[in-house]
Amino acid sequence: MLDICLLGTGGMMPLPYRWLTAMMARCDGSNLLIDCGEGTQIALKEKGWSPKPIDIICFTHYHADHISGLPGLLLTMGNAERTEPLTLIGPKGLERVVGALRIIAPELPFELKFIELSENREQITIAPYVIDAYRVNHNVICYGYSISIPRTGRFDVDRAREAEIPQKFWSRLQKGETIDDGERVLTPDMVLGPDRRGLKVTYCTDTRPVPVIAEYAKEADLFICEGMYGEDGKETKAREYKHMTFYEAAKLAKEAQPKEMWLTHYSPSLTRPEEYMDKVREIFPRAKAAKDAWTAELEFDEE
Repeated sequence: MLDICLLGTGGMMPLPYRWLTAMMARCDGSNLLIDCGEGTQIALKEKGWSPKPIDIICFTHYHADHISGLPGLLLTMGNAERTEPLTLIGPKGLERVVGALRIIAPELPFELKFIELSENREQITIAPYVIDAYRVNHNVICYGYSISIPRTGRFDVDRAREAEIPQKFWSRLQKGETIDDGERVLTPDMVLGPDRRGLKVTYCTDTRPVPVIAEYAKEADLFICEGMYGEDGKETKAREYKHMTFYEAAKLAKEAQPKEMWLTHYSPSLTRPEEYMDKVREIFPRAKAAKDAWTAELEFDEE
C-alpha cells in the first residue's frame, strides 16, 4: 500500500487556511517528501505524521515557497534523535543551495546525501520507490516527479518444481534475491510470472503544460498537478510566469487518463477553487480541487 498526503495546496505564500504545496508518501516504513516550503512542519503536525522517518526529500526547484522550510525541518529531525542518513534529490546546485540554508542549521546528527539532477529525465531507485524525475518548463530549472511502487509477478510453484529449486529458497527468490547454491545461480525470473501492475503517483507544479507531463502521468493512480489560476482571463499571466490554469491541467489529464487528478498550488488570490471545477470536469471528469491534508490510500489491484 502507498499512502499519499497532500500537506498543502498553496503557491507563492502560506495563508492562514492554506499551507504551501508539499506531498508526503509512505510505503513499507519509508517516507518520501516532495518540496518543503514554509509551514510544511506545521502541516505535518496537523496531519499527525512525524518528520523523523523521512528518508528522501525531492525538490522540484529552488524558489522559496518550495524549499524555505527545510532548515527547520532538518533541525526538528535532528532534535528527534534521528541518526539515519537523509537523501536529498533536486536540480543541479542542490548541495550549494542546501549548504546556504544550513547556515542556520549547521549541526545535524545525521548525514545528508545529495543526488543532483542534470538530465532531462532521470530514474532513481531508493527503498521501495522508483523515482522518475522529468524536466518541465518554468522560469528556473524545475522537475516533476513520478513515484512508483513496482510489483513483481506471482510465484509459480509449478515452475519452481520443474526447475528443481529447493523449497528453502522459494521465499528468497520471491523477494527478488539471486542465490548461488554452489551448483548454479538461481534467479527470481525462474519462479515468477510477468510483472503485475504497480502503483504510481505523478506530481508536478510550477510549469507550463508540456507533453512530458502527460507521458509520465499516463494511467497513474493519482496525478497531482498545478492549477495556479482558475479564473477567466488569467491565461496571459500563466504564460508570462510559466504556470498553468485549471483548464490546461485538465487537458493534460485528459491525455494521460489517470484514475484521478488533484489540482494544487493555487494562487493566493484564488480563495474558492472549487467554484471553477464544473468547467474543469467537462474536460476531465475525475478532476478534484484538492484541499490541504487530503489523503489517498492506494492499494495494488486484486488479481
